[in-house]
Amino acid sequence: QVQLQEAGPGLVKPSQTLSLTCTVSGGSITTNYIHWSWIRQPPGKALEWIGSITYSGSTDYSPSLKSRSSVSRDTSKNQFTLQLSSVTPEDTAVYYCARGLVNIDYWGQGTQVTVSS
Repeated sequence: QVQLQEAGPGLVKPSQTLSLTCTVSGGSITTNYIHWSWIRQPPGKALEWIGSITYSGSTDYSPSLKSRSSVSRDTSKNQFTLQLSSVTPEDTAVYYCARGLVNIDYWGQGTQVTVSS
């Protein structure tokens, strides 16, 4: 059973960089053909894909967030991370890490991030 767990600060000030880490257990982030994604859901809005990293370390981003987003990984810790720079209150959301891209089969429980001074 694959499990994902998000970790990071729950409160970030405007203009700062949001950093979240997803720790994966029960499976390797280098398993062939697997994508690992970051997705968020602002209050009252739909889920929004932020970006992904593949088993080989390639990345892909939502065009609307690409200029501020960075997804990376630490294979020794079986973790992947999200950095979102220059945050505003509009970045307030529940942030999820997940396994997959189009077809997601495992989700983390989600972590609330609030952007506020």
